[in-house]
Amino acid sequence: MTNFHRSTRLGGVVAVASVAALLVTGCTRADTGGTDGGTAGTESSPGITDTTLSLGISSPMSGATAGPGSCSIAGLYSYLEAGNAAGGFEFGDGKTRSVDLTYLDDAYDPAKAVSNFRQLVNGGIFAYVGALGTPTNAAIMPVATEEEVPQVLLITGASIFSDDQTANPWTMGLLPTYFDEGFAFGELLAAADGPVTVATLAQNDDYGEGYLSGFEAAIEGSDVEVVGSATYEPSDTTLDGQVTELAATGADALLSAVSVTPLQVGVLNRAQSIGWLPSIFLPSNTATPATVIEPGSGSAYPAVYTTSLTKAPASPAFAEDEDVIAYNAAFEEYGSTITTTFTPHCAWSYTEGAVLEEAFRTMEEPTRASFMTALKSISGFEAPLLLDGITVDTTQDDRPAITGLQLVTYNGTAFSPSEPY
Repeated sequence: MTNFHRSTRLGGVVAVASVAALLVTGCTRADTGGTDGGTAGTESSPGITDTTLSLGISSPMSGATAGPGSCSIAGLYSYLEAGNAAGGFEFGDGKTRSVDLTYLDDAYDPAKAVSNFRQLVNGGIFAYVGALGTPTNAAIMPVATEEEVPQVLLITGASIFSDDQTANPWTMGLLPTYFDEGFAFGELLAAADGPVTVATLAQNDDYGEGYLSGFEAAIEGSDVEVVGSATYEPSDTTLDGQVTELAATGADALLSAVSVTPLQVGVLNRAQSIGWLPSIFLPSNTATPATVIEPGSGSAYPAVYTTSLTKAPASPAFAEDEDVIAYNAAFEEYGSTITTTFTPHCAWSYTEGAVLEEAFRTMEEPTRASFMTALKSISGFEAPLLLDGITVDTTQDDRPAITGLQLVTYNGTAFSPSEPY
């Protein structure tokens, strides 16, 4: 386990977790607000009553990132609905509440994400949680700051959501940063016995720069040499040209920091088709066996590496694990109404639900400010599905809620802890 530090369909698909999943374009949940949940002398924030609390999320449910986007909703939805069915969630003010989730599709479009955020806030949500996407969340962040609405536990590794929580006190990331993932890959290669050549492919934005800066920091002073680099835009339809260019270097390893699932599959297939078989390093958000590695014939490569922070619910290694059993049952009943395709985002967002519950447990007043205080006071929390040794710590103002990582290797069917390179 590694712990690093660094100073949908457009128009809206909506669902509410307090009732059966509702997928109707343009619909919103009525009466999500309420100010009758306050204690004496305390005025409640919008979206909370004595018996309910309303959350909102906008993620891509259509387009190239629909799989991860749907999972970022489905895992959280599963956790909340299972909790509601068990009698609701206990809050620090002594009340028990059901927690509703309203979700909208932004198709990974920043302008649509901002519009959805405003729609959710105007509809009376208490907090905006768990949204996937760097550009979409970046567009929302200044609005959340201005409106003083929690925008928290975001499904993105971009450091901008955690680096300066003093300037952005209503925003917090959930996942280890892209810098951390890049550092883990570089550290593995730097420890190799002998020189290693590497080619890199990264998105032309902060996402890609985060991976590369972490990787470069880890290999500094080692026998690892970057012999070729290329970038891409999320709107690209193919990366064949970039892969062909990088293949000409004959690099031993490829860091393919590609966040769009179809493009990542295309990278794996293109490299094979031109006879280039380096060791592959994939980001955790596009390393799912069923949706990326198998369609990309990943077994053809000497090794495929990624990072992990949660147990894989489909892995036989965790078949008897209590967390996994609970997750699978909840997802089958609730999450499968949103998506049947698993990506790690399903597990991450389920874990996110437990982090929210931990904050509710110590939230003493029915206000957004009290919620943020409780959320930022969690330390050493062993949330369900997290790998052994990885915990939640929200007390650091320049770090996301989860920082631990484990480097893993694809073994032909699933991932297992990595051996030295």
